[in-house]
Amino acid sequence: MTPLPVQPAYHLTDRPEQHRWLVEGLWAEEAVGIIGGEPKCGKSFLALDLAVAVAAGVPCLRRFAVTRPGRVLLYPAEDALHIVRRRLESICAAAGTKLAALDVQVITAPSLRLDLDADRERLADTIARLKPRLLVLDPFVRLHRIDENVSGEVAPLLAFLREMQRHHAVAVAVVHHAKKGAGTLRAGQALRGSSEFHAWGDSNLYLRRDGDDRIILTPEHRAAPAMPSITLELNQHDNALALEPSHASAPSPDNATPKSLDDRITAALAETGQPQPFTDLRARCRIRAATLYQRLTAMIDNGCVTKSPEGYRLTQN
Repeated sequence: MTPLPVQPAYHLTDRPEQHRWLVEGLWAEEAVGIIGGEPKCGKSFLALDLAVAVAAGVPCLRRFAVTRPGRVLLYPAEDALHIVRRRLESICAAAGTKLAALDVQVITAPSLRLDLDADRERLADTIARLKPRLLVLDPFVRLHRIDENVSGEVAPLLAFLREMQRHHAVAVAVVHHAKKGAGTLRAGQALRGSSEFHAWGDSNLYLRRDGDDRIILTPEHRAAPAMPSITLELNQHDNALALEPSHASAPSPDNATPKSLDDRITAALAETGQPQPFTDLRARCRIRAATLYQRLTAMIDNGCVTKSPEGYRLTQN
């Protein structure tokens, strides 16, 4: 029998490993987690937006940068495939990319049950062959015939997905429903079924409706601070239907963010006189990613900063 690995205490690292993102502020690299919410609050749209962003290397929701793009493996268990295609085309149009150029591989099997050994083996073989950066399963309720309220039945299925994440270095996003009438509960507590779902996630994204048009997105991370909730809207431009941050969620010039942050950003942009990628600018300013996104959005709205494919720069008068 192989003994457990050990090392002397003085050999342990004296500082935490640098946290890495797959999608800045939304999803940690190689994280497992839940995209949760009540019915009709955009969970599938958000999951597909995440898929398009990772596959194309474009910002998720047109705001959150993808640091390491790559192939996405998607299993849409609930929607007809022509509906999935139409939604992907709409999100691609909103993101400025083409569906034909998108490396999203869609599992077309009529069923996939994680409580069956044979189906787990088929999924594991598919992941091993395709080597995706992200696996999206939508929704969890269509992936089994267990009792979601029983921890002893839920835990083995989630453990299998965790094993896939560790063995294949793949992020796993599972769409899952919230309890009915759970709008007053904390986001993680609102998930339907066993508490195993909330405990399992490294990165979780929770959606809830606020009125008829507004959707509140609340991120949560195991190993990183969560950014503030943002307001989303399901908008249609021409033939493109996709979730987008509402204008109301963009910080205004008069909000409570200290003005000194804008001064630091301005000074960092002026230092080189050249467009700066987000990651370089964040390193110079030493500002949280979510805060830097908020300030840059406000500064762009105010006409102080412009954004190009090369990065951010001060607006030239």
